[in-house]
Amino acid sequence: MLQTRPRVALFVTCLVDLYRPNVGFSAIALLEEAGCQVEVPRAQTCCGQPAYNSGDRQTAKDLARAVIDEFLHYDHVVVPSGSCGGMVSHHYPALFDDDPEYRGKAEALGAKTHELVSFLTDVRGMQGVAARFEGVVTYHDSCSGLRELGVKAQPRKLLGSMPGVVVKEMADAEICCGFGGTFCVKYPEISTRMVTDKAKSIAATGADTLLAGDLGCLLNMAGRLKREGVPVKVRHVAEVLAGRTEDAPAIGEVS
Repeated sequence: MLQTRPRVALFVTCLVDLYRPNVGFSAIALLEEAGCQVEVPRAQTCCGQPAYNSGDRQTAKDLARAVIDEFLHYDHVVVPSGSCGGMVSHHYPALFDDDPEYRGKAEALGAKTHELVSFLTDVRGMQGVAARFEGVVTYHDSCSGLRELGVKAQPRKLLGSMPGVVVKEMADAEICCGFGGTFCVKYPEISTRMVTDKAKSIAATGADTLLAGDLGCLLNMAGRLKREGVPVKVRHVAEVLAGRTEDAPAIGEVS
């Protein structure tokens, strides 16, 4: 593992802030375990993805500019979400085609923005984690993390370092769960069919815990699993890797 101590900003994301703060605390614990100096900028806002996906490019641009101003001076920006990470790293520059100054800034920020687990393994060289977890898990590959950021082997590598964890792959782990941000609102019937199929694939593994790296996907799948009566606990992968599963009930459960 690298011995330098970089100054890393955690981009918390809206869903983590509003629905699952334990993911943020887990991310901080993992980044500190990887030898980082972690800061959580207080002025951070939404990355602008909902506006961007809805065609409101001006609002997305305004939000992107605020994020750039707040995060550009850090060594790295780490996001516990493939979708938000992909928005910052892949889509910000095009928002500023008419603004050379901010296009340059957006490109610089994008180059130092990483999804959490890929940062731990690919940048910090983490080979394993100190936490322990006992159980059979299955992992869902969220669309943006997989297709935009190349997150596939990294979470499985760290999960495989945990002696009590057995990973059982589901069929079609790379198929969308149907959340897709505003997609599930615009096309609810299609979304429901997709997540129902995903719930069947999850149940067929016999796993007791479902993991993924995007909270939107996890909320969507947890809701469908509950409606289908499938007794599988749902958690963000960071919570397991950080050993913080006792600090919050599984997603969709009450304490």
